[in-house]
Amino acid sequence: MKKILGILVILGGLFLLQIYVWCVNAGPLTQTAYIRVERGTSLSMLADGLQREGVINHALLFKLISRLSGTAQKLRAGEYEFEPQISLWNVMQKIAKGDVFYRKITLPEGLTNNEIAQILNENPYLSGELIIDGEQGTLLPETYTFPFGTERRKIVMEAKNDMQKVLDEAWNMRDLSLPIKNKQELLVLASIIEKETGVPQERAMVASVFVNRLKKGMKLQTDPTVIFALTQGKSDLGRSLKKKDLQVDSPYNTYKYYGLPPAPICNPGKDSIMAAAHPAETDYLYFVATGDGGHNFSKSLSEHNKNVKNWVKKISK
Repeated sequence: MKKILGILVILGGLFLLQIYVWCVNAGPLTQTAYIRVERGTSLSMLADGLQREGVINHALLFKLISRLSGTAQKLRAGEYEFEPQISLWNVMQKIAKGDVFYRKITLPEGLTNNEIAQILNENPYLSGELIIDGEQGTLLPETYTFPFGTERRKIVMEAKNDMQKVLDEAWNMRDLSLPIKNKQELLVLASIIEKETGVPQERAMVASVFVNRLKKGMKLQTDPTVIFALTQGKSDLGRSLKKKDLQVDSPYNTYKYYGLPPAPICNPGKDSIMAAAHPAETDYLYFVATGDGGHNFSKSLSEHNKNVKNWVKKISK
């Protein structure tokens, strides 16, 4: 009898050892997999689904260990990332801890609210239709992370909070000689800078041109504000500006009206906001495209006109 009991103990030990091996050994997954666990999914449905997707080898073992370890009631809904050869035990622990996979979405600098709403609405991993009302400039262009199923409005709220933090920081650290009355005007200036140049090292120089013009009481005469006057940020102009466009009667037309427009014309990034708060110290009053992506800056109208002629020649070739 003792011999039989001894054999049973040994067999039982070997069986438990085999279960342990099955649990901790490398699993069958050959490439990274993304699996969504829906709310209300039963343990059996989850285990069968994981086996069907090739994440684990033994659905029955997954159910057994989940119940014995007390994790069966802790398995959480969400999207999970499983790396190749992940063990059954680690699969179970990841889902029990709710270690969900976070996806990323990038909101580029210089977009309008409509353009940002389009990016968010086209993302298949977010939920809820979105319309962004209100004026431009309230959303910080940045890369945001989120778990599957996050409501789009939550990304918008995060972008709004981040913009306010960046704007507060820039305003508190601004050059006190700026001809800017408040944070709103700083944001307006930043939005113009954002639309005028995509070259990082030019932002502070572009800012200096507009600040110098404001100090001298000159019109800003910047094309992006006219384009916004024509489109209200709802669409692309789809063509080059024409001379008659510069006569449009709008407070955003900086060829017609002095000072800054009443509100931002896009959502500027942090670098443009900081450039608006700390413009370069220059005597520049003009700039024109070089035709290579950058700009030529000048202090006088005669010098500017020469640069314009050079630009026209370059794009005419």
